[in-house]
Order: sequence, then C-alpha cells, then structure tokens
Amino acid sequence: MSTITAKKQVFDINDLNLWYGNSHALKNINFSVAENEVTAIIGPSGCGKSTFIKTLNLMIQTIPSVKMSGEIMYDGKNILSSRLDLVNLRKNVGMVFQKGNPFPQSIYDNVTYGPKIHGTKKKKVLDEIVEKSLRDVALWDEVKDRLNAPALGLSGGQQQRLCIARALATKPDVILMDEPTSALDPISTMKIEELVLELKKEYTIVMVTHNMQQASRVSDKTAFFLMGELVEFDETEKIFSNPNDQRTEDYVSGRFG
Repeated sequence: MSTITAKKQVFDINDLNLWYGNSHALKNINFSVAENEVTAIIGPSGCGKSTFIKTLNLMIQTIPSVKMSGEIMYDGKNILSSRLDLVNLRKNVGMVFQKGNPFPQSIYDNVTYGPKIHGTKKKKVLDEIVEKSLRDVALWDEVKDRLNAPALGLSGGQQQRLCIARALATKPDVILMDEPTSALDPISTMKIEELVLELKKEYTIVMVTHNMQQASRVSDKTAFFLMGELVEFDETEKIFSNPNDQRTEDYVSGRFG
C-alpha cells in the first residue's frame, strides 16, 4: 500500500500573538508552512497579512513598539527566542517587497550585495552567483550585456525580478513575498507568477496577495486572515471552492474586502 510522504514543515507557528503598543494585531495564529510549496496569505487591508509575513524573518522587530508571544519554529528553533542569530535568519529567509526596490547601484552590485556581506569575496564566485541568480529569475538574457548599468534604469517588472534575484543570491531556504506584483502591469505580473511556480521546486515561498485569482493560480495552500485572526488555512483549492467558514466564502467570492 502506498503511503504519502508528509512534507517537511519549514515553519510551525504556535499561538503567535503580536501587539503594536496596546493594539493586538495578530491573535493566536496557528499553522504550518510546508517545504517547496507556495503558501498564500489573503485577507482585506489591515487584517495582519504584512505584519504576519514580517514576523517570519523578524523584520517586524525594527518597529520599537512591537511585542510578541508564542512560537515560530524554524529549523528546530523558536525564532522569537532572544538567542537567535538574526543575520543568519535573514540570510535563510529572504524578503521581496511590493515594489521593486533596487539599490542605486549597478545590476551586478545589487545581486552581489548579500553574498559580500556574508563574506564572499572571490570575483569568480560572485560572477557565478550573479549569473545563476539572474537566470533563476529569467533576467540573465535581458541584462547580461549591461551588468554594470544602474539597476534603476530597468523597467518595473525587471526591477522586481532583480530584487527576487538579490534575495536568491544568499541561497535562502525561504522567500517571503509581500504583494510582489501589486505595482506591476499584467504581463510583468504573469512573468512573476510563472517564476514563483518555477522557484518552488527549490525554495519554500510565502506570499501575501490581495489578488484572489493570483492566490488560486500560484499557491498550494492558503491562509485567510481577518482582523488579526487566522480564520481558515487549507489547500488552496478547498479554500476557493468549498471553505469551512462562511467568512472565507464571503471574502473569496467578493462579498467584502
């Protein structure tokens, strides 16, 4: 009898609570993120999606008023523990933001920024990282003849792919994407979505999106957040076709949000 091998869980989130000062922004969040899957985080504006994704590499800690409790288990450790090596966490858990935000440097220097910080100095190794990272985001053929040109001269879609390449350059396990296509035109959006489906063969991806169609196209699992609570988490197909909670049904069918 064949048995389905359970996927490794990259993140196990247990009773996660987060406050901005006295405002309770995330309330008892519990779910797991599986390896080599795309997990979509959906919900209306202000429901805690971006706050949540920024807990996974602790970028949220740059805000002074933030307090957290509970557990986010990654690689066998609770990342909310004070003994965590933040530099290492952010090397392994990369982040891509809503709008392509290249550094005001060359295309080459954008991609090598992370590896250099982590001690890679040899030009041959850096050259290989640049080529692989740009090939992985289908940008190499478009820019290989102008690697020393300013990254800010690229189109919006190219800048966003460059930022994904920059995240890949440190060889992370996980890529967090906070609405990576919200500032892009439909063709650039389609390229990023195709890229996400390709990248999940090597990486685990957590993606905040406002776009229901996008969540249904690219994700394996979907978490629906509402007012700081996780209403429902399941296979994406089930969330969109037969959710357990009426609020999920109302949101995915466009009755609010």
